[in-house]
Amino acid sequence: MPSQAATLAVPSITVRRRRRGFRHWTEREPVFAWLMIIPPLLFLIALVGYPFVYGILLSLEDRPVAHAGTFIGLKNFVTNFHDPVFWQVARNTFLYTFCATLLKAVGGLGMALVMNQVFPAKNVIRAVMLLPFIVPTVLSTVAWMWILDPSFSVVNWVMFQFGLPRPGPAWLGNPSLAMFSLIMINTWRGLPFYGITLLAGLQTIPPDLHEAAVIDGAGTWARFRYITLPLLMPVIFIVTLFSVIFTFSDFQLVYVLTRGGPANATHLFATYAFDIAMGAGQFGLGASVALAMLPALAVVIAGLAFYMRRR
Repeated sequence: MPSQAATLAVPSITVRRRRRGFRHWTEREPVFAWLMIIPPLLFLIALVGYPFVYGILLSLEDRPVAHAGTFIGLKNFVTNFHDPVFWQVARNTFLYTFCATLLKAVGGLGMALVMNQVFPAKNVIRAVMLLPFIVPTVLSTVAWMWILDPSFSVVNWVMFQFGLPRPGPAWLGNPSLAMFSLIMINTWRGLPFYGITLLAGLQTIPPDLHEAAVIDGAGTWARFRYITLPLLMPVIFIVTLFSVIFTFSDFQLVYVLTRGGPANATHLFATYAFDIAMGAGQFGLGASVALAMLPALAVVIAGLAFYMRRR
């Protein structure tokens, strides 16, 4: 019996040693880091990497709908290069992204500074401030279609009360007004994202710095310029980076409101690529338009990163 018990004890001791060795192996920082990063990495490869590679292959083909693709190399990109509508779309995308991002940055910073003060019902107002961002894009866009309708527009009705002659402006029917309307709606939707993120950054700034500056005689503008803004720059950079990416590739807002019209005045890269691929049935050409925005977006992000790093 003792020998049998000793025999049974040996495997259990061995198992415990193996478990202890495995636990010790996984507790190493490099190994633990790889164990944490492998699942999201596989997820990105499956849901982002494969469509991206397939899109590159598709852009190198002449691929009409319901037909097999024919390899044509860079011909789709050459076609885009000689297409005046493509360059109009590029100008629209950069104008839309620059104006909307600038307005969101300035307005979001002001919103965050106000929300950082102490006043009644502060938490309720913060919650209400998030509504434009959490409401589904299509739902809020349909509401804006009614608000900007030339016949039933609330905006035009208010302008009529101040003496504007009828009929009022066609906000989505005029090329300049349509782009202006899209920029304003995108700003309205993106302000809460900026405001809440910058508010979180403001609350990490130690109050002692402002108190010391007040003692030294610094005014409100001096404290903002030399204390608040420099310490908030890393947060501003991150939120601006996300805003540029989301705005540059915006699709739902533009497609629901104007579908790129009138006369391609509001087409962005995403909506134009969708129209070519799904509307005209040219999958290869549409994929080339979609991929064309990646180098442009990379240049914008690299320039922004370089400027912020120098700052």
